[in-house]
Amino acid sequence: MRRADRLFQLVQLIRGRRLTTAAFLAQRLEVSERTVYRDVADLQHQGVPIEGEAGVGYRLGAGFELPPLMFTQEEAAALVAAARLAQSWVDPALARNIETGLGKILSVLPPAARVGAEALALYAPALGLDELMRTRLQILREAVQARQKLRLHYHDVSGDASERIVRPLGCFYWGKVWTLSTWCELRGDFRGFRLDRMDAVERLPERFRDEPGKTLADMLRQLKAQHAAEGLPPLQKSSLPP
Repeated sequence: MRRADRLFQLVQLIRGRRLTTAAFLAQRLEVSERTVYRDVADLQHQGVPIEGEAGVGYRLGAGFELPPLMFTQEEAAALVAAARLAQSWVDPALARNIETGLGKILSVLPPAARVGAEALALYAPALGLDELMRTRLQILREAVQARQKLRLHYHDVSGDASERIVRPLGCFYWGKVWTLSTWCELRGDFRGFRLDRMDAVERLPERFRDEPGKTLADMLRQLKAQHAAEGLPPLQKSSLPP
């Protein structure tokens, strides 16, 4: 990779994350951490507002913009594949936004690249969530984003029913099954609920704020500690929020 291309990609990697370590950059760019330190210093000298320091991490200062990027045919094909797979397993609003967003990306490609991406022989038949589950997933996702409490009518694997008031923290996809991770006010602890075992979902007017010990980050730390204590494989970073 040419150094100019590496510097450009380095800025893109830093721009795409809240905090990026030199070790992560070195791994992605296939160079040493010393090279990353040198490249970052050169970019800072050229006026790129990279904040942070070695041993801590880097982030890009507010207001810095790069020119619009042109996708390669391979990158565009990858986006087409991801969009086709996702549309069967997300809620209706997200599926519509995927379609329109992908259309905007493809519209700016050169004709040959666009035809090549659209001709990708990879398809995902609409055999995913039924309409009830898709609509329910949208309710859950919007409640997570709005930090709005939910009332769940739920039955467990034994068929026992319960009613819960929960703080929705995140929706997780496990391959044909969606779950909602929550802080359960009945149990006073984190709980996960399968979408296909919810009998009814009601958004409540009450909203919540993050409290120590009740956040998604707290839940993930607890889960990672449990995995380590039980000798299970560590959770993959790519499956967790940044």
